[in-house]
Amino acid sequence: METTKFKGTEVKLSGNQLNVGDKAPEIIIVGADLEDIEVGGAKDSVQLIVSVPSLDTATCAAETRRFNVEVGALDICTTTVVSMDLPFASAKFCSTEGIENLEVGSDYVDKDFGKAYGVLMEDNKLKGLLARTIFVVDRNGEITYKEIVPEVTDEPNYEAVLEAIKEAR
Repeated sequence: METTKFKGTEVKLSGNQLNVGDKAPEIIIVGADLEDIEVGGAKDSVQLIVSVPSLDTATCAAETRRFNVEVGALDICTTTVVSMDLPFASAKFCSTEGIENLEVGSDYVDKDFGKAYGVLMEDNKLKGLLARTIFVVDRNGEITYKEIVPEVTDEPNYEAVLEAIKEAR
């Protein structure tokens, strides 16, 4: 079972543990506009799938803003940030923060993404939220990069993620 930490305390992750080389499951999440967003599987472009506990935290907001700028400049992949936030809150966040180069989606209904990707936090105060993780998926639907950020309150390794996107292209 994989783990992360929240303020130094270990948090177990539940669901199907995926690794580099595995096929990325096709999952439907709810977009900020209440429309379906499909992540995973084979697509016309490389996918960057980012999961965060909540857009309403400083770290998650900073990460989403940075990916909005970085992947917007690259213009070689589709990016989806997945949280358990309600779509209405996600829409407000995107509007307030000027998020235009990526989609935000919610896994709040059935937690299908968290379970399928093995990133659902199982215990601690964050139980039921998504861990801070990164998946890069190539056009064939294969996971080429995975990062479970060791401490949920830290940001991911942006340089490694951006390099992985370029390599997956």
